[in-house]
Amino acid sequence: MMKISIFGLGYVGVVSAACLASRGIKIVGVDINEEKVRMMQEGISPIIEKDLPELLTAGKEKQLIEATGNTQQAIQDTELSIICVGTPSRANGSLDTKFIKNVCQEIGEALKDKQEKHILVFRSTMLPGTMREIVIPSLEKASGKIQNQEFYVAYNPEFLREGSAVNDFNHPPKTVVGADSEEIADEVMTIYEGLPGPRIKTEIEIAEMVKYVDNNFHALKITFANEIGRMCKKIGIDSHKVMDIFVQDTKLNISPAYLKPGFAFGGSCLPKDLRAISYLAKMNDIETPLLNAIIPSNNMQILNAIKRIIQMEKHKIGIAGFSFKEGTDDLRESPMIEIIETLIGKGYDVKLYDRNISMARLIGANKEYINHRIPHISSLLVESIDDLLAHSEVLVIGNNDKEFVRIVEESTPDQIVFDLVRIMEVEDGKGNYDGICW
Repeated sequence: MMKISIFGLGYVGVVSAACLASRGIKIVGVDINEEKVRMMQEGISPIIEKDLPELLTAGKEKQLIEATGNTQQAIQDTELSIICVGTPSRANGSLDTKFIKNVCQEIGEALKDKQEKHILVFRSTMLPGTMREIVIPSLEKASGKIQNQEFYVAYNPEFLREGSAVNDFNHPPKTVVGADSEEIADEVMTIYEGLPGPRIKTEIEIAEMVKYVDNNFHALKITFANEIGRMCKKIGIDSHKVMDIFVQDTKLNISPAYLKPGFAFGGSCLPKDLRAISYLAKMNDIETPLLNAIIPSNNMQILNAIKRIIQMEKHKIGIAGFSFKEGTDDLRESPMIEIIETLIGKGYDVKLYDRNISMARLIGANKEYINHRIPHISSLLVESIDDLLAHSEVLVIGNNDKEFVRIVEESTPDQIVFDLVRIMEVEDGKGNYDGICW
């Protein structure tokens, strides 16, 4: 029978202990708080949570749960440890890692005398880089041992919600383990054998970041819904009916769509409709700081791209794809136009290629838009990718037309390819390939 020590008998630690014991795993809870240790020894929950008292009682009756304040004993008696100590915020918003440092010191000293292999699985929420910069060095210093040789670490974020934590543990949306080797990740995964949901093995830093992305997105959704609700309330619309319809769109709204980092949005709809809804809110004296921040944040992505190009210190720039979206000739509010305008204004030698844009076909609003915004566009256009490659020191991929894969493949080592859309997987790119968000 596997035996696991769990450090930190707070919310995550106690729930993890009870749920793992219910799966037949013997648990040793560890905490510096004597009262928590006493309660766990007696099978009493130190926190209020649905279904938890029953699980702890059952675990105690089956002699699957014990608790101690002795770190040395816990490490010696178990083969794997789960660390769930707190990582609260400091007054300035930064992460307070003192509890992590303390537990690493204690565990490291206990590892000094252990000959057998030991795996340390961290579930405490930690900013990306904390494992490499604080956890592993602290453990190595205190133990005198080397990670990945004499002990092993993994990062295993938890996705537990207060009030439904037991159900969340047993029905996780996903199980994520970050480790330096697939072997260690597989060993950690065995403690969750049989649980539903995808099982994801990844790098430690990615696993650290995932928890923050999840929680920030949850906060974003709540805030978005509340801003919509405030507007709907003011103008006499039932916001719940609106959002009930909104969430039924699982193709675009509640889906992976639009959730890949890349370049700024543009086109004839999104900017216009954001401005309109912000104006509606303003006319009704409704504060919508989240919605109002979207266009300024989008503009920052455009400025970031311009800054990156300027920092390359090259003069001849080729733009591949400058309609706001592949497969269209629509240039209205294309963020690429601002890049082109800025580069021309700063004296760069700019050439453009987009097979969907031909001066002979441009009529109506699109023609007027070009004549107004970039009247000299006809002199910047080239006929082919070959022409663009022949001209450019920097090649900027502006939309996701798969024709532009050729640019990555055929560029020379002295040409920089700056990809705003991730036209291909990073590992397929050359050494001269750079992405805006990856």
